[in-house]
Amino acid sequence: MDAAELRRLQAPLKECYAEDPEAALVRHGAVGRLEEGVACGVETWAGRVEAGLHAAAGGDGSQGCSANMLLEALVACAGVTLKAVATAMDVEIRGGDIIAEGDVDFRGTLAVSKEVPVGFQEIRLKFRIETPADAETAERLFRLTERYCVVYQTLARGCPTHVTWSATP
Repeated sequence: MDAAELRRLQAPLKECYAEDPEAALVRHGAVGRLEEGVACGVETWAGRVEAGLHAAAGGDGSQGCSANMLLEALVACAGVTLKAVATAMDVEIRGGDIIAEGDVDFRGTLAVSKEVPVGFQEIRLKFRIETPADAETAERLFRLTERYCVVYQTLARGCPTHVTWSATP
C-alpha cells in the first residue's frame, strides 16, 4: 500500500467522521469465560487463548499471561500505527522490531506488601527500524506514531475504567 492508496481508503471515513462525530465512536470488546482451575479463556480473532497465573504468581507457564497480552497489544498497535504513519509520510521502512517490556513487582499482586502497587510499575516501548530516512524524518515518524497509537495513548494518559458486578445463585 502506498500513501495515495491509504488516503483513498481513509478519505471517506475522515469525511464521515467530520460530518457525524458519533459515527467515529467504535465500541471494542472482549469476553472471557471462567475455566477449570485458575484460568480464563478469551476468544480472540486468532482463536481461543487460555490465560492463567504467571509463574511469579504460582502458575506453571503453560497458559497465557494477561500482562504479556497487554504488552503484545501495545506492540501490535505501535507497529501498525508506525507502518500507517510511514505510509502516509511516504517513508520507506525496510524492517525492524518493536519491543515492549514492563516491570511488575509481584509483592503487590500476591498481597505481600500493601505499599507495592498492583500492576506495571513501568513500561518501556522500543523501536528499532531500518529506514533510509534522515534523522529528522525518523524523529517525526516516531512522534506521530506515539501520537496516533491507540494503546500507547490509552496507557500513557490513563483511561477511566468502570467495573460492575453481579452474582447469581
